[in-house]
Amino acid sequence: MNSGVNTQDFEEIYQKYKNTLYRIAFTYLKNNVDVEDVLQDVFLKRFYKSPKFKDEKHEKYWLIRITINLCKDTLRSFWNKNVKSIDELIESQEIIQWDFSEDEKYIFREVMSLPDKQKTVMYLHYYEKYSCKEIAEILKCSESAVKMRLKKGRELLKINLEKEDFV
Repeated sequence: MNSGVNTQDFEEIYQKYKNTLYRIAFTYLKNNVDVEDVLQDVFLKRFYKSPKFKDEKHEKYWLIRITINLCKDTLRSFWNKNVKSIDELIESQEIIQWDFSEDEKYIFREVMSLPDKQKTVMYLHYYEKYSCKEIAEILKCSESAVKMRLKKGRELLKINLEKEDFV
């Protein structure tokens, strides 16, 4: 357990990872308030309960894994019943961090409507630019499982986009 938290170290790590973790948490929770709560918990865990990291990559993967776990915990909670839809959030401009064209907003909505397993890998791969191997490490699954989830996600996305005559 880290006892004396160096505020400069905290600020550096927070600035380095906050946007990525925010976007990942948002893919699960779809509202800013819950996302901010999760991020607060993630960074508290980072400074008070984190393991020794081998390198920066290990630290980032750990933070992503903790973020995903806390998001899942939040989704199981009672309070999750009053969440706005992704459409409401995009239209209300609550996703200010992302500068999407109208087509990109539409595709993002469709990606966010995928089942969690496909949505997570699609988001990490296409929006955060992680490789299949990196996603497998983050999610603690095999690389072939990630590839299958991406394949299934693309298939579902294509079906949804074809239904709407988008492609």
